[in-house]
Amino acid sequence: MSSAAYRRLLCLGSFRQSMSRKGNCYDNAQAESFFSRFKAELVEGDIFESVEDARSEAFSYIEGYYNRIRLHSSLGYKSPIQFENELVIKNKMRSKESFVS
Repeated sequence: MSSAAYRRLLCLGSFRQSMSRKGNCYDNAQAESFFSRFKAELVEGDIFESVEDARSEAFSYIEGYYNRIRLHSSLGYKSPIQFENELVIKNKMRSKESFVS
């Protein structure tokens, strides 16, 4: 498929193409990192009974483990939920400090 045809197809589906600058190797590094962990920690060697079983397992992995329990080195070895909660608290404290000033 040519790039023009691909862009036209994206437009028809109301999708916006995500592209980085030429030579930017970090464009999809986060997605690649997630899927490598997903495959290694959930999928590797498993056979699912059905598509619904695979969906259920994927949801459980992402929402029950990956976002709530699994520690992420890029977040200072905190889970995403823990990191976000701490960020909310920091932002509330900053807004209170600016209100008092």
